Amino acid sequence: MKYDFLEQIGEISQLDTEAMAAAQAHIANLTVPPGSLGKLEKLAVQLAGITGEVKPTFTKREVIIMAADHGVCEEGVSAFPQEVTPQMIHNFLAGGAAVNVLARHADAEVVCVDIGVMSDLSHPNLLSRKIRYGTANMAKGPAMTHDEAIQSILTGAEVVQEAVQRGVRLFVTGEMGIGNTTASAAVMCALSNIEVKDAVGRGTGLDDAKLLHKIKIVEQALRVNSPDAADPLDVLAKVGGLEIGGLVGVILGAAANRCPVVIDGFISSAAALIAKMISPVASEYMVVSHVSHEQGHRLLLEQLDLSPVLHLDMRIGEGTGGVICLHLIDAACRIVSEMATFESAGISSGAQENNE
Repeated sequence: MKYDFLEQIGEISQLDTEAMAAAQAHIANLTVPPGSLGKLEKLAVQLAGITGEVKPTFTKREVIIMAADHGVCEEGVSAFPQEVTPQMIHNFLAGGAAVNVLARHADAEVVCVDIGVMSDLSHPNLLSRKIRYGTANMAKGPAMTHDEAIQSILTGAEVVQEAVQRGVRLFVTGEMGIGNTTASAAVMCALSNIEVKDAVGRGTGLDDAKLLHKIKIVEQALRVNSPDAADPLDVLAKVGGLEIGGLVGVILGAAANRCPVVIDGFISSAAALIAKMISPVASEYMVVSHVSHEQGHRLLLEQLDLSPVLHLDMRIGEGTGGVICLHLIDAACRIVSEMATFESAGISSGAQENNE
């Protein structure tokens, strides 16, 4: 399926196979047994393919938090009230949230984007790109229009393009929006054969009774809207969220600029699945940071056919798992750029057998 709006985002190219081969050859000469670096080796080769550089560095990196509200919260699908969305945005902007703490530790900047919060927000560091004041209640009809879904994607891509112009070369997906695990579960089920009961999790901490209610609401939303499984844009418009669409744009925009994009948790992975269906090659630019404790995330990653780097039992969102993964990206880069080769260290490559 051809999407005209991709022309505004830019062409997404295949990874640079020559750079990947050169990186693999370099790693094969490092003073470690073959294959002993595990996921770090695979990550280093992927980063070479993304950037076209055998020894890339990412001195400027950015966590993009897309924030929006969900009309489906009218159905009581969250343990937290919708007022928490703007309250958490102020927390992000004040530097007091978990993602801020972890981003400071990883030397990453946190950028918060209001793409669809229900209240008016004003702060000098807030990117105000509001498309509408929250989505409509998807349990009663489409969450947004087709044009609004496209606009949300283009907004995310534009935010990335602006960051690239500032020298940013590495992105982490983050989000905030009470009710967004409900929308993400609906997106996941609409684009796969996964049953709702296996996709819907406890989100912000629902008890058993409210979890069953949440399952029924997702089932109702899918029944009422009948999203087209072959058209990810239709799915996004009918049962998605503005911040999910924004993250689709972040992923596609990063790929178009040959920048790696670190996928955080359940909501970010739902956006990643939409992005992959819109542009399959975009998945080659994704680094899945972790598998979260949210019930459907593991199944969602299977749909993406991507493996997480970490298993942390986290389910915070915000981009927290993605920021932690930045340390492993740095480790992969430093191993390639700083580790001695057998030749430079004056070590016989046959010593590998003695190191096992």
